[in-house]
Amino acid sequence: MPDDTTISARSAPPELLDLSPSAKLVAKTLEYGGESTQSALAESTLLPPRTVRYALDQLEEAEIVSSRISFADARKRIYSLELEA
Repeated sequence: MPDDTTISARSAPPELLDLSPSAKLVAKTLEYGGESTQSALAESTLLPPRTVRYALDQLEEAEIVSSRISFADARKRIYSLELEA
């Protein structure tokens, strides 16, 4: 039984349904793997870094994903999924 913090076809935010397939893949990857950097997302999704960057921009604009600066390396951002429970 899925909990309230997973994305499914029925529970996905309406904004997510209108986004590109790559944005949906990145969102699902963040759901399963938790927060991640852009380079780690590119590696785990097998998408080009430019495509991941565009997908993250779409997701941030739709307020589905949030980002913060990494304390370990200030050049990197950590992305996390923002789902309402």
